[in-house]
Amino acid sequence: MNSKNLSLETLGIKVANLHRNLSVATLYELALQNEKGSSISSTGALICSSGSKTGRSPNDKRIVRERSSEANIWWGNVNVPLDKGIYEINRERAIDFFNTKESLYVVDGFAGADEKHRLKVRIVCTRAYHALFMHNMLIRPTAQELAEFGEPDFVIMNAGQFPANSRTASMTSKTSISLSLENNEMVILGSEYAGEMKKGIFTLFNYLMPKKGVLSMHCSANEGSDDSVSLFFGLSGTGKTTLSADARRSLIGDDEICWTDDGVFNIEGGCYAKCINLSAEGEPEIFNSIRFGSVLENVVYDEKSREVDYTDCSLTQNTRCSYPVEYIPNSKLEGTGGHPNNVVFLSCDAFGVLPPVSKLTSEQAMYHFITGYTSKLAGTEMGITEPQATFSACFGAAFLMWHPYKYAELLAEKIKKHNCNVWLVNTGWCGGQYGTGSRISLKDTRRIIDAINSGELANAEFLEDEIFGLRIPAKLGDISPKILNPRLGWQNESDYLATATNLARMYNKNFAQYADKCPSQVVKLGGPRVS
Repeated sequence: MNSKNLSLETLGIKVANLHRNLSVATLYELALQNEKGSSISSTGALICSSGSKTGRSPNDKRIVRERSSEANIWWGNVNVPLDKGIYEINRERAIDFFNTKESLYVVDGFAGADEKHRLKVRIVCTRAYHALFMHNMLIRPTAQELAEFGEPDFVIMNAGQFPANSRTASMTSKTSISLSLENNEMVILGSEYAGEMKKGIFTLFNYLMPKKGVLSMHCSANEGSDDSVSLFFGLSGTGKTTLSADARRSLIGDDEICWTDDGVFNIEGGCYAKCINLSAEGEPEIFNSIRFGSVLENVVYDEKSREVDYTDCSLTQNTRCSYPVEYIPNSKLEGTGGHPNNVVFLSCDAFGVLPPVSKLTSEQAMYHFITGYTSKLAGTEMGITEPQATFSACFGAAFLMWHPYKYAELLAEKIKKHNCNVWLVNTGWCGGQYGTGSRISLKDTRRIIDAINSGELANAEFLEDEIFGLRIPAKLGDISPKILNPRLGWQNESDYLATATNLARMYNKNFAQYADKCPSQVVKLGGPRVS
């Protein structure tokens, strides 16, 4: 479908043949005709290749330094400044590339389920795969809303098929992901990984929302039949997607949530799930969502049957699938909910010293939120022979724009105002560290989450851990005390104390980089009790 009533000339793009807001079926056809590596899976999903980049390129992300925003940005390794003149060079490079194409794809959609905070987003790209991906990930307008869409609030120009000039100042490679808050634009060069667009919008929200007193969060949210809302924070491998996908509760959103004065809302209109080792038995909701309209990235499949082998990670460990949120049977389509009753921080502790569940004080909530801890396992990456602590501020440091304390302060204010319980849940090891102990069973973890959601755990009797200062339930159903209290589960108490003390010191060493911005009581009362 050609759009004659839409022009991109205000951007400097003069291509007349624009494929605007095409149907899913048409995008399938164009991808299969024009894009190498495209196919259809046995379940009807569109299989696509993102080329050499099979994940985000955080080292190539840049924020344009501008007077209107520079005093607010958390400059450093996460937000690397880019001169406005260099941004204009990259922008012109993208536009020149667009103008060599016979046709372009345009996708218009919304970011933000709450209309008070919603943004109109326009995607300009050269691949049907990218257009379908963002059709899934944005909130899809009605026909009337599209007719009245007008000028967007934010534009992503995805020229990822064309490289940046690595000899241009501030460029470290042929990939450039640059965001201009003044222009309300994002320019992508040298990467065809679709997730850059999704996270670009989230990064923008992480700047705009805190200015309005709204907390933007890298988490999932679900809602019970009693309208109770729970938030789940956690880095990769902690169980965030698995535990928030509960057949007895409605899914509000699986990755990007905002908390306002009215409640919570989903930023997105779709889900972007990892597919490595995916199975119908383990994660049936996600598995059954991989059908017509979904986009499978970088998966290996049988050429004859077109069945996908989700255990094959020869192309990448980061195999992914994008699909509309309504493909999850119990999703809440309006994407909004009330104020959370429970906030859950998930950690996969391979050292085996964190309890499977503990209740946090206000100071501990801020401390652990800023810490964002989990651990990498031995054997998961080259050179890792024992568990390694991993920290990511606010469970999503790569997408923060303000200093982490800004988000922690907003979280603490909302927790206090709405009398919200905060929990630290360890989905990792007990009875010893990885290689010695055993992983906490999914059955026990689900029992814990059920007790949190029902309110049962809030009324439990708690004991206090002497190293981390965490409040541990003395009893919870038939879960063994040796699991609830990790100190009891270790065969050698001195080994436990040495391992727990070592991890506690890693916590405090990491937190030291943020301590100057945090109140003294958070530093003193929130963290472990070791020097």
